[in-house]
Amino acid sequence: MNAGEHVEVETYLSVREIKEMQQKLTIKQLKNITLESQGLLRRSAFGNGKKAVLKGLEHLGYLQIDTLSIVERAHHHTLWARIPDYKVSYLEELVKEHHVFEYWFHAASYLPMKDFRFVLPQMLEVKQNESHYYNADPKVMQYVIDTIRAEGPKRARDFENETKKMGSWWNWKPTKIALERLFLQGDLMISERDGMQKTYDIAERVLPNNIDLTKPSSLEFAEYLVKTYLRAYGWTTVKQITHLKAGEAIRNNVNEVLNALIEDDIVEKVTIEGYPSVYVLRDLVDRRIAKTHGEISLLSPFDNAIIHRDRVQQFFGFDYRLECYTPKEKRQYGYFCLPILFGNTFIGRVDCKAHRKNKQLELIHLHIEKQSIDFELWGEPFVEIIKKFATFNGCESIKLTQVSPLNNSLVIFLNNIFYQYEATSVPIMARF
Repeated sequence: MNAGEHVEVETYLSVREIKEMQQKLTIKQLKNITLESQGLLRRSAFGNGKKAVLKGLEHLGYLQIDTLSIVERAHHHTLWARIPDYKVSYLEELVKEHHVFEYWFHAASYLPMKDFRFVLPQMLEVKQNESHYYNADPKVMQYVIDTIRAEGPKRARDFENETKKMGSWWNWKPTKIALERLFLQGDLMISERDGMQKTYDIAERVLPNNIDLTKPSSLEFAEYLVKTYLRAYGWTTVKQITHLKAGEAIRNNVNEVLNALIEDDIVEKVTIEGYPSVYVLRDLVDRRIAKTHGEISLLSPFDNAIIHRDRVQQFFGFDYRLECYTPKEKRQYGYFCLPILFGNTFIGRVDCKAHRKNKQLELIHLHIEKQSIDFELWGEPFVEIIKKFATFNGCESIKLTQVSPLNNSLVIFLNNIFYQYEATSVPIMARF
């Protein structure tokens, strides 16, 4: 088989056909359903350009924001993995245009503006919680909101300069706490970003005029969570839906919503021996799932497809943990490893760093876990995605430092089809 050939990884059968044969879904089909729903089985699944960014975000439900910049930040990386012509400016423009806003989902996230009402319960909870960890001084909060209301949008650094100039009794730290508290309780919103530099404005000046500000009931909120996860993943579990949502009430409401969807023949409950029960969208059970070809996706550690680690381990057999918070001597794979998805299989991970000053992307450690899959099948598409990723990170060269398990044939293969070996201290170097 030639290295450049596309390889069909999965048999082209509909979920219904498999179910008729086995009376249950297979793990392989569940994997395909969720990857298709995540927009990872087809190129440009959400289209192209800025419209695709909004469509993708509304479909996925949220994008986790991360401050780490070893490579391009997680929210941009997640979109790039699904939208080939993605530009960082697209997401920033959508925030300025008030189509997208920032708040907490299970972490700091971008959310579609159409879902704004579903963060209102959390905002009210923060406002009513005097012992919140952002325990800001009421006088400082009043000063901050009065200043923004009178003078317009402000960045945190604007208050740093202002408090120094005023010589007031509070310093920079209390104003920062006040900004965060006012943001979390919904009095302020982030009206735009420049990288990680946030600009705050009064909420009513950011919210569109036609936005629904009706606080959802507990059951409506549960329905929002259930439908968000089903739309984004194709199937889900109660544990995933209630992730970081404490209390018996939310679990009971989620089960009530799921049972109603089952009665309406919108959702089907599937039990596979050895796995937790899953709830699958009924139309996906009947629909033919696209073939899975031998293409590579390079995912962010915070990508929606892998952020629920237990789910990924149970159904994909991929044990992934981000090790940047682990002491160096205890790391197994590296500081910031990116999962490598080949078709519907996670074949390994690669620890990357963008050396922006040198414009070089370093593959610090390429670790291959699925040794049973011939590297001639995934080698060439892997190189192509790395080249694109380097360009996305503003890099013009690629350095491969370590491969494990050590496989000289793999290194030679990569060298022959992409890299130019240089007799320097750098073992393998590619320029393009």
